[in-house]
Amino acid sequence: MASPSRSPPRSMQPHQGLPYPQRVWAILTVFCGLIMAVLDGSIANIALPSISRELNAEAASTIWVVNAYQLTVTICLLPLSSLGDILGYKRVYRTGLAIFLIGSLIAACAVNLPMLVAARVIQGIGGAGIMSVNTALVRFIYPPTKLGRGIGLNALVVGVTIAVGPSLGALILGISSWQWLFAVNVPVAIVALWISRWALPDTPAQPRAFDYPSAVLSAVVFGMFILGVDSMGHATLRVVGAIGIALAIVLGWLLVRRQRGRPAPLVPVDLFASRAFTLAVGTSFCSFMTQMLAFVALPFYLEYQLGRSLQETGLLITPWPLMVALMAALSGRLSDRYPASILAGAGLIMLTTGLIGLAWLSPTASSFDIAWRTALCGIGFGFFQSPNNRAMIGATPRERSGGASGAQATTRLLGQTTGTAVVALLFSLDNAGAARTALFAAAGVAAIGAIISFSRLRDAQPAPAEGAAEPDA
Repeated sequence: MASPSRSPPRSMQPHQGLPYPQRVWAILTVFCGLIMAVLDGSIANIALPSISRELNAEAASTIWVVNAYQLTVTICLLPLSSLGDILGYKRVYRTGLAIFLIGSLIAACAVNLPMLVAARVIQGIGGAGIMSVNTALVRFIYPPTKLGRGIGLNALVVGVTIAVGPSLGALILGISSWQWLFAVNVPVAIVALWISRWALPDTPAQPRAFDYPSAVLSAVVFGMFILGVDSMGHATLRVVGAIGIALAIVLGWLLVRRQRGRPAPLVPVDLFASRAFTLAVGTSFCSFMTQMLAFVALPFYLEYQLGRSLQETGLLITPWPLMVALMAALSGRLSDRYPASILAGAGLIMLTTGLIGLAWLSPTASSFDIAWRTALCGIGFGFFQSPNNRAMIGATPRERSGGASGAQATTRLLGQTTGTAVVALLFSLDNAGAARTALFAAAGVAAIGAIISFSRLRDAQPAPAEGAAEPDA
């Protein structure tokens, strides 16, 4: 394969996107980092029993191998997206990739649980650096007329990664030790770092002081909120969780007050002045909360209430992420032509319908009855995701792409965290019927998301027409 051309000078007009050959390399580089960051958020779950045995650690303590990564990513996203606006997205992405590489090396060499958890924190910082500017980079890689397909491919990569994550983890553990779950990142990160030097666009920097007090306060707010929400699912910690959430809300209010009036705040409160951005964020939160409500509840529902085996349960859930992956690219292309309000709203209606259909199933339901409903959920979620993400990033000035990208990733993680916590709370209140209740709750949240999405209709503008034909990345 011929070597691609060097990146254009900083003076390149970013709205033109990258020339096709360089665009391919840039997208491959961005996707490599995204795959590693998303995969490491879930792939370690399957190795927890092995880690507990080999490191002689209590099973409950090994949960921090997962929690340390997720929590670190969430609290670092907005500060690092702000740094992306200040220093340039390429610089933050490459630094995040390098930190992720170091964390992966330490995790692969860990000899005890504290060392592994510390390595996961380092990985989380690197993963946040990657994810915080991911969508912002896509915006500069693709021309505006093809932004939807770029975001669609992004969603496709995330969907496929989530779908194959457990299977890939099981495959690695079947032929090697848990250390290789982290070691496999090393060669991929090295290659991505090398290519990213010349493939990624040099986005304009906006030199200004970084708001360190707000960064610390933001980390405290999101950390307390996530830990508080998580504690609500445990009867003995419910009061502590409620106090944590209340403190997070109070501190969050103080943080927002501190950020108001700033030209480019760390927490992107300025972007919420745009109704289109605000509604896109609200729709996104509802959809990801719905997704986790269903994903956590479905295994219990299928096994305990519909009497399916573990193997059958895995197969019957598979149509959901598979359809998300298949629909993401298609809906991305459609979002370049049609309003996101219609596409995303229609997708959430399909998701609501599929969830209600699942919740009403009887124990005698056939595998086909279950599978087409989970497939419908996946089609709906996949149809929603790319248009809504395009609307969110498109509603912001180009120089605030980092803030929008960080807000997008933070909204996804907060929605997922809240959905998981609500399922845990339902199980603590009514273990017998919690799974079915969670599916009905998921349908209700999805319906709220659809209403929010359709409320954008009065502001809807036709998406830009496709540009002249050219090869697709």
